[in-house]
Amino acid sequence: MADILLATVNAKYIHSAFGLRCLWANLGGLQPRCRVFEFELEARPIEIVEALLRERPKIIGLGVYVWNVALLEGVVAILKRVAPGVQVVLGGPEVSHETGGQAIVEAADWVITGEADLAFAGLCGQLLSGRRPAGKVIAVDPPDLSSLVLPYAGYTAADIAHRLVYVEASRGCALDCEFCLSALDGRVRRFPHERFLAAMDDLLERGVRHFKFVDRAFNLHEASARRILEFFLDRLRPGLFLHFEMLPDRFPEGLRGWIERFPRGILQFEVGIQTLNPAVADRIRRRQDVDRAEAVLRWLRAATGVHVHADLIVGLPGEDLASFGRGFDRLLGWGPQEIQVGLLKRLRGAPISRHDREFDMRYSPVPPYEVLSTGVMDFATVQRMSRFARYWDLVGNSGNFLETTRRLWAGGGSPFTAFMALSDWLHGRAGRRHGLSLESLVGWLFEYLTVSCGQPAADVAGGLIRDYQRSGRRDVPGCLRASGVGVGAGGEEGSRTASRLARRQRRHRVGGEDAGATGGGGHPNPRESVVSSGARSDPGG
Repeated sequence: MADILLATVNAKYIHSAFGLRCLWANLGGLQPRCRVFEFELEARPIEIVEALLRERPKIIGLGVYVWNVALLEGVVAILKRVAPGVQVVLGGPEVSHETGGQAIVEAADWVITGEADLAFAGLCGQLLSGRRPAGKVIAVDPPDLSSLVLPYAGYTAADIAHRLVYVEASRGCALDCEFCLSALDGRVRRFPHERFLAAMDDLLERGVRHFKFVDRAFNLHEASARRILEFFLDRLRPGLFLHFEMLPDRFPEGLRGWIERFPRGILQFEVGIQTLNPAVADRIRRRQDVDRAEAVLRWLRAATGVHVHADLIVGLPGEDLASFGRGFDRLLGWGPQEIQVGLLKRLRGAPISRHDREFDMRYSPVPPYEVLSTGVMDFATVQRMSRFARYWDLVGNSGNFLETTRRLWAGGGSPFTAFMALSDWLHGRAGRRHGLSLESLVGWLFEYLTVSCGQPAADVAGGLIRDYQRSGRRDVPGCLRASGVGVGAGGEEGSRTASRLARRQRRHRVGGEDAGATGGGGHPNPRESVVSSGARSDPGG
């Protein structure tokens, strides 16, 4: 039994609730009276309530995010019906802004807006002693990071074995991009280096090999980034994998040598590009030197072993389909292994809403509040792009079709236009965008390339078989057995034993080299890896 429960719903089991661990770590003397619960989106509200009330709690703190707010709204409603005496406390980005009118806020007892590391402990102390705050919504200022207890002891052995481990060396962002909640506070605050690195050393000793940094841009402060990179270079381990978000146009020259020293397969950089239309970028306050960003991405692909995951956003104010397509083609030419195409979301509190009237921005009223249409993209076009994003992830990003993907634009022309044609065809052929097996995709790609595009069946089948076998499979899909093409070269040696979290990154390697999102023109890595290639990937990326 526990007096205090901290709970949330993760998007997937493999994710871990970093925010809850931050709250748990800073409970002080109340920590022994607290338990942490993590659920997945498949859970029913009634099942979550039953599991929580089994502990006979006095206080339940819920972490509310855009992906779980609908489910937790039901949880809170049921809790207040069956256990009205239990104090329900909400926190998280989804309830930190525009709280008025939210059903989940109205049903709960208390809401903490902002970084609640210390405020949650204070509120629990008040409630357990019979005192009540003056107001339901408790707004807190960002805490001094040097005063916080770090949360990493909250990762259990089971977490380390089965979940992603999130870490943060800093909070905040120096940019003020209007689609992001970080635009509301342009400060960057850093945790004390020695304490943070000591905690990372402890995680390494406990067996953590995949570190996902949640810092908004690790490269903005050269000295800090250098110390982190140097720390991990001195502690290379088999399977080590480091995920960072970075801003390419603000990349300090002094970091290049450190990054070049990492063996291939250890570093993954999530690179925020978002748009390559200068007028749109200026409109949403996305300050970006495009030429410098291009130079940095080309350097990363040519001279380092970094896996580059770049982001583009569909539906920004004033950006039409043609503009997005030009940006996609240009970014593709820079050679990132993955381009994540995402629809714009109107997050609560984000200043992007100031453009709603001028650019006729219309968003879904239900989470995750994705754009439905704009003044230059109607609803049908946005839905086409939503399908494009999904199919691109399955075909272009997955690494399952490195050789086959480039066949789509082998005759020249725009890769975006070529893939949009495939996307429209797949939608008509499959009728759905989820639940598509790899073998079904192989069959449809074979049909599309041979029938619709008129490419030689033997060539297409040979490429598909090589793609299919690249990650260690040895069979031939049934849809290709009748093609008469022999089994091609298998996947990279050792891929059978790779961690299940490594496969996406590993599939982007062809013949020992890294292939970019174009499926060709990958750049050889000049160094041999000194650690095992069983690096983990981020399944959410």
